[in-house]
Amino acid sequence: MCGRYTYLFTWKQLRRLLDLVSWPEEELTPRYNVAPMQGAPVVRLRTDGDQRGERCGAMLRWGLVPFWADDPSIGSRMINARSETAFEKPAFRKAIAERRCVVPISGFYEWQAVEGERTKRPHYITRPDGEPIMLAGLWERWRDKAAALGSPAGEPLETFTVLTTAPNALMRPLHDRMPAILTPTQCDAWLDPASERPALVSCLGPYGGDDLTAYPVSRKVNSPKNDDSSLIQRGIEGDEPSGLFGKS
Repeated sequence: MCGRYTYLFTWKQLRRLLDLVSWPEEELTPRYNVAPMQGAPVVRLRTDGDQRGERCGAMLRWGLVPFWADDPSIGSRMINARSETAFEKPAFRKAIAERRCVVPISGFYEWQAVEGERTKRPHYITRPDGEPIMLAGLWERWRDKAAALGSPAGEPLETFTVLTTAPNALMRPLHDRMPAILTPTQCDAWLDPASERPALVSCLGPYGGDDLTAYPVSRKVNSPKNDDSSLIQRGIEGDEPSGLFGKS
């Protein structure tokens, strides 16, 4: 599961890493506690215009709303999609066939149940070198059905979800799921509209790289109202377990 994360990079950095041809004019502001139903950057292929098929950056809302949904509030329950079932589930099968995206992050949080502690202990998983982590995602465009029946039409709502998979050795002590992390080669395959199901499935296994680290952080991250650099500091005085995974 992936329920909170950070992004601490710029569009310029993503342009270098992912060969973007366009992105929003407004620069990214560092976020230390991105929560569901909030806007966040994704990279996808343009579907119209002269740049059709080119990679672009966009700000979408986290929590996928299927195109057929009656109520956009369903997005709050669609922040993650299980990679094992996404190809068949009605909410995701159209998107995984036609609307795949890369979700760039700087790190993500996971909560571990610790013996003797009443609340779960949050951990931050990131790359020590500070480079972005690329996650496999899906996006959708939703339009209010009432607008199609003659009511005033608003802007379409664009949303995304993060694919999850089985945990690797680093994540296994923390949780039984983790986001599907893409290598640079897998990013290319994931975004390629010609990729068929076997190639896509091969992108969605547990991450095999050894360039991630995990460490405990303050429970202040539990509240989405908190969003500053103290959230990713290793432990906090007065709120720090003994060792990486707390007391046992």
